[in-house]
Amino acid sequence: MNENENIYFDCSRGCTVTRDQNDDLKCSYRIGCCKLRSHNWLNGVRQEQFANFFEVRFKNTRKGFYRNESGQSLKIGDLVVVESQTGHDLGIITLEGPVVGRQMKCKNFDPETMEVRRIYRKANTFDIEKWQEAIAREQSVMIRARQIATELGLEMKIGDVEFQGDGTKAIFYYIADGRVDFRQLIKVFAEEFRIRIEMKQIGARQEAGLIGGLGVCGRELCCANYITNFKSITTSAARCQDLSLNPQKLAGQCGKLKCCLNYEVATYLDAQSQIPRINEPLEFEDGQAFLVKTDVLKGILYFSYDKGSMASIYPLTISEVRSIMKMNRNGGKPESLKVEEEQPLPEFVTAVGDDSISRFDNSNKKRNRKKSGRSGNGGGNRNREEAEAAKKVAPQEARSRDEKKNRENNRNRDNGKGGQKGSREVRNAKSSRAQRNGQKQENPGNGSRNGGKISDKAGKPANSEKE
Repeated sequence: MNENENIYFDCSRGCTVTRDQNDDLKCSYRIGCCKLRSHNWLNGVRQEQFANFFEVRFKNTRKGFYRNESGQSLKIGDLVVVESQTGHDLGIITLEGPVVGRQMKCKNFDPETMEVRRIYRKANTFDIEKWQEAIAREQSVMIRARQIATELGLEMKIGDVEFQGDGTKAIFYYIADGRVDFRQLIKVFAEEFRIRIEMKQIGARQEAGLIGGLGVCGRELCCANYITNFKSITTSAARCQDLSLNPQKLAGQCGKLKCCLNYEVATYLDAQSQIPRINEPLEFEDGQAFLVKTDVLKGILYFSYDKGSMASIYPLTISEVRSIMKMNRNGGKPESLKVEEEQPLPEFVTAVGDDSISRFDNSNKKRNRKKSGRSGNGGGNRNREEAEAAKKVAPQEARSRDEKKNRENNRNRDNGKGGQKGSREVRNAKSSRAQRNGQKQENPGNGSRNGGKISDKAGKPANSEKE
């Protein structure tokens, strides 16, 4: 069996609940589940003044400061039994040391003038078992309490129920627009649940902090993370930031305006104080320029010659606007906001390499043509396409290329004819020379046999050798 199957994560109280092999209940502190968690940035620093003061957290955002009078050594993450108004409660220590004093000062808690409740001891197994039994009743009690409030016709909403550690008391958190007379409701609750009842009214923002969740920014809700004092938020905070007054976008999960609208109000107000107030259009030689848009943080103002038109706008900085306004007050007018557009230079177009580029287009089709037909039509088509492309791009170059080819072909033909004529003349000269030599040898005027033999050997050497 997987060990994770026995672990229960109680995110409302910031702990994990498990049972060991002996079926004993164990609870351990889990930092990531705590709402309104404070980072101990003075960890390891000792200060005797706050050595016995601890911050103890309970369900959701309820926390308190307690003094250790038990004599036991306590640390962060220990489950302790603390003093309560009636009975005792059980919580987890989340802060210790000097940082507790800082938190007291931040929340205006003076330990010398205000009552500081005590820590009795560390919680044992019996205390944890009783605490978990009380926690298990919270959901069913909340549902039944809502039904009772509806039956009594009270205009209120039960948002959450928190049981005390000993199970003798419960706090009912409710939301109501006006004052609610819940005297009859408390009597019914006491008879129904057999516990002490405490009613605590909260606002919509506090309810969102109790429940928790993620905002549209993807982060944990600010009211569940660190905000404890909720300030009033108005639509003027959205107006000074140039935000769209769309209630669906400005409202948070609580249904009220988002708390983060107040975060950057001071920055925008400071930036707006640097922007000059423009009540009249700026005067130029070619007309009047009207303010149509302002970028507060960048300090840029956008003007247009057409009032209310965003078609053609011209940006000006704060210093430029001040100088133009000063010039207009003195009776001067700048030339114009319009800037002459630079005419684009003509692009250089060349036809060199067009024939080579076209050869690589649709190479698959050309391969298929070569495979389909071996008659050479593909080569002819390619030559025709190249010739047509060359004529379209540069007809003069194509004509000069054709003329050059014709001249080279004619020159080759002429060279071929001249070579044949020369070879014929050489053969004719050799044959005429041989004929003249034969006539001289066979002439009877020479009259000697030796001369005849010599002529025979000279004219027919093969026959003389055979003889």
